[in-house]
Amino acid sequence: MKLRSLIPFFDDSVSTWALEARLLRWLTFLWLFFGLTILFSASYVVADVRQGDGLYYFKRQILWVLASLIGFNIIVNRPLQKILGISHWLLGLFLLLIFVTLVPGLGKKAFDAARWIAIGPIPIQPSELIKPFLVLQSARLFGQWERLSWRVRLTWLGIFGLVILGILAQPNLSTAALCGMTIWLIALAAGLPYKYLAGTAIGGFLLALLSISIKEYQRRRVMSFLNPWADATGDGYQLVQSLLAVGSGKTWGAGFGMSQQKLFYLPIQDTDFIFAVFAEEFGFVGSIVLLILLALFATLGLVVALKAKNPVHRLVAMGITIIMVGQSLLHIGVATGALPTTGLPLPMFSYGGNSMIASLIGAGLLIRVARESSEAEVVPLRRPQMEKKRQRRRMF
Repeated sequence: MKLRSLIPFFDDSVSTWALEARLLRWLTFLWLFFGLTILFSASYVVADVRQGDGLYYFKRQILWVLASLIGFNIIVNRPLQKILGISHWLLGLFLLLIFVTLVPGLGKKAFDAARWIAIGPIPIQPSELIKPFLVLQSARLFGQWERLSWRVRLTWLGIFGLVILGILAQPNLSTAALCGMTIWLIALAAGLPYKYLAGTAIGGFLLALLSISIKEYQRRRVMSFLNPWADATGDGYQLVQSLLAVGSGKTWGAGFGMSQQKLFYLPIQDTDFIFAVFAEEFGFVGSIVLLILLALFATLGLVVALKAKNPVHRLVAMGITIIMVGQSLLHIGVATGALPTTGLPLPMFSYGGNSMIASLIGAGLLIRVARESSEAEVVPLRRPQMEKKRQRRRMF
C-alpha cells in the first residue's frame, strides 16, 4: 500500500468508490472537524490552568487523530472479509484487557472506576476499543445463525456476556448498557426469534437494575436525574451546570470560545459534557445542525445496510450505525437532562484517544461495507482462499 494512500485526504482512488462511501467519508471528516473545533474551545482554559499550556489536550488529540486516520484508511482499503477473519482475535484480546483493568495495581482508576491500563505512556481503555470488534463478531454470529451449531452459538453468547459483565464490574454501566443494546439490536435486525430476544431483554434489564441497587453512586445518579435541583451543589451538580450551559446558548449561542460554564463551573467539559459547551456556544441552531449531521449519517448507514448483499455485511453496517449514532444521542440526552448522568463520550468530539480510535475504526468499517455494496468494489478471492474461509466458518 502506497504511503500516499494511507493519508485519507490524498487518496486518488476515492473517485471510483460507491456514492454512499464517498458521502460517508466526507461526512466523517465534517463530523471530525466540528469535534476538533469544539474540543479546542472546551479544553483550552482547563489545559492552561492544569498543564500550563492551553493547547495541551488539543495537541494530544491531534496526534491521536493522525494515528486513527491511518488505521481508518487501512480499513476502508482492505477487504471486509479479511477484517472479519481477525475480529474474534482482537475481541478476545480486548476482553482479556478488560479483566486486567480489574486487577488491583494494574487498572488505573478514574472517578472510582478502574477502566484504564497503561502501556508505557499510552493509556488504554479496552471497553472503548472493543466496541467495533464487538459489532463485527455479533454480525458474524447472527448473520449466519441458522448454519451454526448450538455449541458455537452458546459459546459466543457466553463471550458477549463476559464482555458486558467485565465492563459492568469496572464499573461502567453506561458502556455495558450500550454494548448490550447494540448486540441485541443486531440480533433483532438478523431476525432471531422473538422468544430469545424477549428473554435477553428482560435479563439485561434485571442486570442493570441489580447494578443500580448494589452501586450506591449509580443509585444516587438516577435519583438526582429525577430532580437535580433538589441537590444542586451535590449529586445534581453536573446536570444542573450542564442545563445552565445548554439554556444559556439560547437560539444562536454565545459564540465560539465564549462559553462561561466551561470556566470550571461545568465538570468534565472536554469529555462527558462536551455537548453542553457546544450548545452554549452555538445555541439551538448549532445543536439542530449537529442532529441533522447525525441523521444524515444514520440515513446513509441504513442505505448501505439495505444495499449490502451479504447478510453479515448488512449487520456490520447496522451495528456500526447503531453504536455511533446511538452513543451520540445518549451523550446528548445526558447533557440535556433527558437521561441519567453517565460517562459516555461524544464520538469525534470528546477528548480521548481510545474513543477517537474506536470512532474512526467504526466509520471506516461502514465505509468499507458501502464500497463493497458496489459490484466494482468487490475483491474476488481465489478458490483455495474461499475454501479456507468456509472451513473457518464451520469452526466458528
